Amino acid sequence: MKTNKSYTKRVRVTKNGKLVARAKGQNHFNAKERRSTKGAKRRAVSLAVSNRVMRRFFPGTRVAKRAPKADK
Repeated sequence: MKTNKSYTKRVRVTKNGKLVARAKGQNHFNAKERRSTKGAKRRAVSLAVSNRVMRRFFPGTRVAKRAPKADK
């Protein structure tokens, strides 16, 4: 299965397998936003997606092959 390129360009995979993306709402109309809101938009947002979605959008990567952790 091929990787969905449009999705992978928006998401970065960290070395631990987490997905990080740009915060939403940064394109325009930010002059009237509060300072705290502007700062929050500059930071990256971590995504929580299911293993099924990871396998679909990131086939062949370590993220797609990640097994669920056992609870202790």
